[in-house]
Amino acid sequence: MGLQEQVMQEMKAAMKAKDTVALESLRAIKSALLLAQTQGGGAKDLTEEDEVKLVQKLVKQRKDSATIYKEQGRDDLAAPELAQVAVIERFLPEQLTEEEIEKVVVQTIDATGASGMKDMGKVMGIVSKELAGQADGKTISAIVRSKLA
Repeated sequence: MGLQEQVMQEMKAAMKAKDTVALESLRAIKSALLLAQTQGGGAKDLTEEDEVKLVQKLVKQRKDSATIYKEQGRDDLAAPELAQVAVIERFLPEQLTEEEIEKVVVQTIDATGASGMKDMGKVMGIVSKELAGQADGKTISAIVRSKLA
């Protein structure tokens, strides 16, 4: 079952349960999917990779918003954003732990012969492609930076 059908089923369940946070989050996913499909003038099918990237983007937007709200002392606005993150993350593949990410980073560094920060872009590209949808870019970047420094 595709992401769009899964979102529609979840929306129906959220409507029946009167779960406004879940409903708002699911509508955001549905809207982003429709927008991506109709970009460029024609309807196109999204690949699973495109769908994962889209959902990751939605999660990142909400996490960034929550961080900004917290910095400004607006926990009342940060809480709904984080609640939406929890709902949207259900549509992502299972996320890897930092230890698992670190193993992949070390293997990539060994395979490419990377020796310093000048090779960070090369390592990031390979690791990001390999772990697409399974790890956050910030986490990957932090681990690569620590290993190359």
